[in-house]
Amino acid sequence: MAVEQFLIYLQHEKRYSSHTIQSYHSDLLQFNDFITERFEVSLNEVTYQMVREFIVYLLDEFKMTESSISRKLSALRSFYKYEIKLGLVLDNPMPLIRAPRLPKRLPVFVNDEKLDELLDSDDFFDESFSSVRDKTIIEALFGAGLRLSELLFLKENDVDFYEGTLKVLGKRNKERIVPVSDVLVNQLKKYIELKLTQNFNNKTGRLFVTDKGADAYSKLIYRIVQRYLKLISTQKKLSPHVLRHSYATSLLNKGADLNAIKELLGHSSLAATQVYTHNSVERLKSIYKQAHPKA
Repeated sequence: MAVEQFLIYLQHEKRYSSHTIQSYHSDLLQFNDFITERFEVSLNEVTYQMVREFIVYLLDEFKMTESSISRKLSALRSFYKYEIKLGLVLDNPMPLIRAPRLPKRLPVFVNDEKLDELLDSDDFFDESFSSVRDKTIIEALFGAGLRLSELLFLKENDVDFYEGTLKVLGKRNKERIVPVSDVLVNQLKKYIELKLTQNFNNKTGRLFVTDKGADAYSKLIYRIVQRYLKLISTQKKLSPHVLRHSYATSLLNKGADLNAIKELLGHSSLAATQVYTHNSVERLKSIYKQAHPKA
């Protein structure tokens, strides 16, 4: 019962996404099963040592990655903070818990030249509806730095052709206005005009749809992105988020202010944006080694 109340709180009070709520639900159920079987206690009787043993259990039994364990601990921290607030738990077992240290990973991106090769050439796209839609999706992900969920929830009336902007619904229902290039504006016009000629019976107003007019979905976007990026890149990781990383890296390399990039990406803190500076430094090192006589 406590878990269900907590999930309702996340949904209605904190406005967490359905994906996050499902993940928290799964994490809490797994933890509850562990402490019930191992210690025969309920969630409001958990101690610091029990949580530590849960971490060891995840590492030993499941060979779980540091990032997955950190996510589960985040769910537990939120849950016990909520329980303390309601007075349902007297001793919070989480304050002394430290998550395993995550290895630093640089964002994977595709460089501008390769993306220009894909998007500016007539060799990869034709004038069919699916092809125009696919190109518009890639242009939008790279040209506006959108998350996958943000792309899927875009509506036609979120496009302001006069101002050259997109109204984007980000994490926790936070809206932001993203300026876009004339190239993307024209591509969106072309796509929407072609979409109207298809006479789809879609009443949701979603911008991106399938070949039959239903709302686009995650797997479809992944397939589209991977299909086209494989034509220009040999990287193993080719996902919609790679295009978001490419957008941010391109802006930083061309001198954009870090705070401005933060706002464009919809990050809640500058720390999340600063990871892109590492890519920029690596690029400068590469240029230095190639160009400097003493390198």
